[in-house]
Amino acid sequence: MSHLLDESAISHALAGSYWRVSVVQETSSTQTMLRDSTPTHGDVIVAEYQSQGRGRLDRTFEAAANTALLFTFYVEPQTSVERFTFLPLLAGLTVAETLNQKCAPGFSTKWPNDILFGEKKVAGLLVERCGAGVIVGIGINTSMSESQLPVPTATSIALATGITPDRNQLLADFLAAFAAALQKWEAGNDFVKEYLALNSTINQDVEITLPGAVVKHGRAVSIDASGALLLESGEQVTVGDVVHVRRY
Repeated sequence: MSHLLDESAISHALAGSYWRVSVVQETSSTQTMLRDSTPTHGDVIVAEYQSQGRGRLDRTFEAAANTALLFTFYVEPQTSVERFTFLPLLAGLTVAETLNQKCAPGFSTKWPNDILFGEKKVAGLLVERCGAGVIVGIGINTSMSESQLPVPTATSIALATGITPDRNQLLADFLAAFAAALQKWEAGNDFVKEYLALNSTINQDVEITLPGAVVKHGRAVSIDASGALLLESGEQVTVGDVVHVRRY
């Protein structure tokens, strides 16, 4: 059973933090809704259903009502704007760590914006600049059935682990963990080692579709403190859609 989102339960779990969570039953996009609200640091919107959820490269993201944790938050990191490029990786790392600790082990990150269980995508995120900070939109498939999955390469926490998480608690757990990670990152910790430890892209042959539909092939060997993917050839990729290419 998937519990309905409960604003008071989430706020109680986050007592003493700077997060301010608003629950909405339906919206076109939590990302758009938050951006249009002139947000301040710590604002969060979470929805039971969004009709025009956004993914990377202007893709749409759809989930049946109550089957996913769909939320967007705004933060103003106290560090140089040049470092903001690592924030998608910090958010993805925090999602994977939270799921591993609170649900079951086996979740990993896929550079730059996805969270996987095995080979299948369980969550994705989108980060965009807004004012002096960033808006981070995250969608986690929590209790979707096979028939509800948007694509064959997706899964849900329930399908992957047999566990249906309480979305109220999962959201609170993630936000508390992200606030702690953000504070350390602001103080200078680059989180590269932690990200590499949970990343499934490193040491894979990859096909990367760059903006403009340019396709690049290579072997991923690391990331740097800016969040860029480093290839064996010495090339550095800062943005792109990655497919892991299996060797047979």
